[in-house]
Amino acid sequence: MASIKEEQEDLKHQQIKVEEKEVYCSRGEEQIELKQETDTCMVVPVDEQTDHTESEPNRNQDIFQEAAEAENQNRERRKPFSCVICKKRLTSKSVFDAHMRTHTGEKPFTCVNCGKCFSHKQHLTKHMMIHTGEKPFSCVNCGKSFCQKPGLTRHMRIHTGEKLFSCVTCGKSFGYKLALTQHMMIHTGEKPFSCVTCGKSFIRKQDLTQHMRIHTGEKPFSCGNCGKSFCQKQHLIQHMMIHTGEKPFSCVTCGQRFSRKQDFTQHMMIHTGEMLFSCVTCGKSFIRKHDLTKHMMIHTGEKPFSCVNCGKSFSQKQALTQHMMIHTGEKPFSCVNCGKCFCQKQHMMIHTGEKLFSCVNCGKSFGYKLALTRHMMIHTGEKPFSCVTCGKSFIRKQDLTQHTMIHTGEKPFSCGNCGKSFCQKQNLIRHMRIHTGEKPFSCHMMIHTGENHKNSLTRHMTRHTVEKL
Repeated sequence: MASIKEEQEDLKHQQIKVEEKEVYCSRGEEQIELKQETDTCMVVPVDEQTDHTESEPNRNQDIFQEAAEAENQNRERRKPFSCVICKKRLTSKSVFDAHMRTHTGEKPFTCVNCGKCFSHKQHLTKHMMIHTGEKPFSCVNCGKSFCQKPGLTRHMRIHTGEKLFSCVTCGKSFGYKLALTQHMMIHTGEKPFSCVTCGKSFIRKQDLTQHMRIHTGEKPFSCGNCGKSFCQKQHLIQHMMIHTGEKPFSCVTCGQRFSRKQDFTQHMMIHTGEMLFSCVTCGKSFIRKHDLTKHMMIHTGEKPFSCVNCGKSFSQKQALTQHMMIHTGEKPFSCVNCGKCFCQKQHMMIHTGEKLFSCVNCGKSFGYKLALTRHMMIHTGEKPFSCVTCGKSFIRKQDLTQHTMIHTGEKPFSCGNCGKSFCQKQNLIRHMRIHTGEKPFSCHMMIHTGENHKNSLTRHMTRHTVEKL
């Protein structure tokens, strides 16, 4: 009985073990199955999280690379034509063909008027406006017209004073990029355009072109009114103002008007007292560098302009030009009042009484700028011409020349009738009246035969003054 009971307990115990084993196994399978599910479902997210943390820059690089490739593909779709020479991409075949002409130099579009060729049709269209005179773009301020809109845009900066382009070296500003580029060459010293004849170099190509006309003598710009020719178009434009009377530049201080901007600018310095250029020898200052250059010739004695006929030399080209008219007999300026012809234009001021040049110190006016310059020496006390023999100084060079004849005894002006000689031409003219009997100075107060000298008339007029007293 006891053995049976023990067998039942052993059997029960075995069942419990079996159940425990089964449960254990069942749980083990469950764990295995769960682990397998975990490995199957969670392996990707866990691994991704780890990889994402470790390779973030590489992933961004891949994204940017893909975006760049996509952009390149879009660009290729937008610009399907690629230049084999410079690799530039273009949107259409017509644009591509026009671009290729920049490499080949082909210019298929020709002007029927002058034969000039162009690589682009629109360039020919713009060029044709030169012949047709068409200027569709007009300035609302001054009415000036232009063939192209960029020309009007640049012109408008004159009115607005806008200067977009500044020099990084000196800070000076310009309204045009080309003007800045040329200005920069002042700092760099670059002068890329050289004259093959004399070797002189220039910053701008147009300056070289104009310079070459000195050697060739070419004057392509002619006045339609008087036929006078010029080597520069700007000189012709300024010359035309003589015929039209146009003086677009007006001084707001004194009202004086000028045909050239540079003359107006120099005039304004009279009011401001600005003198930019000074002589290192005598300290005299000048408004223009050109005036200083001419002044220096007084000290150096330089006379670079010589007459090929008589050999006489001059310090200024204009003086030589006027001198040459003595040999040629040319008198291009004809007076409409008296019909007399002259070498210089100033004669008309005798009839008009016009005196454009005024002294800022005493207000006295003169018809000639040279007369004003000499007059100013009265105020400044300047006498730049000195006699090397006695040291006496003079305002005018001709006064010094006449004075030196006292020391040399030279008398170059001789009377053809009696042979008497004089050191001054004016003295010979007065002497000749003795032979001719001419008495050009008449008394208006009585019937008088006249006097042959102005001084004689002056003395005669004092008699009437004394009689009145």
